[in-house]
Amino acid sequence: MKILGAALGEDVHVQGVYHFLQEAQRQGYETDFLGPAIDVDQIIQKAKNENPDIVAVSYRLTPENGRHLIKELKEKARDSGLKTRFVFGGTEPVAMIARDSNFFSFIADGSNNDEIPYFLRDEEKKESSEKPSQNVLERMKQKKSTPLLRTHYGQPTLEATIDGITQIAESGLIDVISLGTDQDAQSNFFHPERQDIKRAGAGGVPVRSPEDFKKLFLATRTGNFPLMRSYAGTDDLIEMAEMYENTFGNAWPAIPIFWFNDMDGRGPQDLEKSVSEHLKLIQWYSERDFPVEILESHHWGMRGAHDSLAVATAYLGAKVTKELGVKDYIHQYMFNIPQRISATNDLAKMLAVRELITELKSDSFHVYTQTRAGLPSFPNHLEEARAQLANSTLLQMQLNPDIIHVVNYSEPHHAATAQDVIDSAHITLHAIKNSQGMPSLVTNSEVVRRKEELKQGARYILNHVEANGDLTDSKYLTSLVTKGVLDAPMLKGNQYARGKLEVVEKNGAYFPVKDGKFINERERLEVLR
Repeated sequence: MKILGAALGEDVHVQGVYHFLQEAQRQGYETDFLGPAIDVDQIIQKAKNENPDIVAVSYRLTPENGRHLIKELKEKARDSGLKTRFVFGGTEPVAMIARDSNFFSFIADGSNNDEIPYFLRDEEKKESSEKPSQNVLERMKQKKSTPLLRTHYGQPTLEATIDGITQIAESGLIDVISLGTDQDAQSNFFHPERQDIKRAGAGGVPVRSPEDFKKLFLATRTGNFPLMRSYAGTDDLIEMAEMYENTFGNAWPAIPIFWFNDMDGRGPQDLEKSVSEHLKLIQWYSERDFPVEILESHHWGMRGAHDSLAVATAYLGAKVTKELGVKDYIHQYMFNIPQRISATNDLAKMLAVRELITELKSDSFHVYTQTRAGLPSFPNHLEEARAQLANSTLLQMQLNPDIIHVVNYSEPHHAATAQDVIDSAHITLHAIKNSQGMPSLVTNSEVVRRKEELKQGARYILNHVEANGDLTDSKYLTSLVTKGVLDAPMLKGNQYARGKLEVVEKNGAYFPVKDGKFINERERLEVLR
């Protein structure tokens, strides 16, 4: 079997056709590369002289010029009596013209390169017969070396959200759709008297009944059958969890310890009541063998807490979860928080968290890594936001995550549409591909130095916390906030937290200070005493 290959007409770009010929060689073909800018008459004459099985031509210049060349090639091939097959490669607009010509046996436009070996072997591409698992842990095993992709999605109406979920599922790119429900759905689902029609759709999809959740889940039953999950809610938590389990299964819950209550304005409960309810909810899920994610560390970081406190609260969330009997723990590493954090310090902080949490692993406590970009790091210019998504993903891949929470690049500008989600998934997947073979920064001396510094500070906080109370006692945990052991600058004036912690940024890292002087964790806690 023999293939001739050339860049057509005035086109001097040869990479595409050359790579096609290289793949043909791997499939056992003899190849003859004619080179760049070969006119139609030369191609036809060469084909008549050598009688190849396939002639491969490429053109990636202006579509209208390509239209004339394709027409000329088709007519002259027909007039010459050639029986050989022709294939084409080019940009998508030129490929569309090639398809309209009904002349080529195969057309490559850059999106279907994985189909080339099958064409050369004259085989149909076989799709995997393995149905995507509806269990997140099993789905991780199916994906093997590629992280699962999870995204947050919810439109202001139920109908638009159903339509968008269907589009996302059919794209086959997203493994987990996290429902973004509106505030009334989170706080007042079981309390219609507290709902306000003017708030419907504020911040997400206005789900008002179990049937609504069933309709949303039904929209995922196409494409790659993505899993579905949702906010834990901010009131009636057990009732909400039971309803989730009965309507869409909830792939895994994400539960805060200190947040989503009156302290941050996201729920109706006071701090101690909220902590107590969150602990009960974690235990409820542990009794049913659900994986559990804790929303803790990055919430302190988003309110300006210094780095070692963010590391300590990450471990604290995992330790509480383990003590409440959870067997499979998913930790979310939110990069790019606070906003001016440097890449070196960011990676060092995440490695410090990972190493501390790894100490908790056992035969009965498994830990999985989920990474994401921090939304405040995204510029509101959409092209710049695309670049930030790719850049953050590359840094996240230093942790070899099991799951990547795809933060849609459009979020600083508008709530993500289904197409925004699909585009963001493509950006993320390409960044994952580009990360393969990149040098590891895990052993970089500056990263290691800062990581060890953060672990030391976090351990001091944790030793204090574990020595002075029970981590499953809501009253004790609440006291960590009210007494200032856990604090953040943006909690100033809060009725529950001290809000007196002073933090400064230096060279992309965040440190506690007192009266303008850098202090360590021992000194910070001594001030509280």
